Parts: sequence; structure tokens; C-alpha cells
Amino acid sequence: MPTFNTGLPSVRQIQAFIKDKKNVQVGLITSQSTEGQILWQDENCICILEEGREKTLIWLSAIAYIKAA
Repeated sequence: MPTFNTGLPSVRQIQAFIKDKKNVQVGLITSQSTEGQILWQDENCICILEEGREKTLIWLSAIAYIKAA
């Protein structure tokens, strides 16, 4: 099981997106993408609130990129 290292720049960047309530675009390794606000993260997943107000869990291993929308 992966450990959740809050000292990593990638983890801190996601925490900043959460704190600032920024909309982000999440690209997946399947070439699909989604937009919304990241609500939380843990060592396995992020939870994103999509534009249609639906919460979606995304496994970190499925993410190709995350960027501000």
C-alpha cells in the first residue's frame, strides 16, 4: 500500500488546488478527461466534483495529468 507523503510537490500541488477551490482538468491514461473541483485526496484516490455536481472517485494510477482549468 502506498504511503501518503505530504512533503512531495505533487501532493502539495493537489492540496493547493483543494484549498483554493480551483477548477482543474484531470486527464486519464485512457485519453479521457474531466473537469471540476478536487474535494479531497488520499494515498489511492482523488474525489472530484464535476460540473454537473456529481462526485467521482479517480484512482491516482489512472491519472495522466492534472492542471488548472
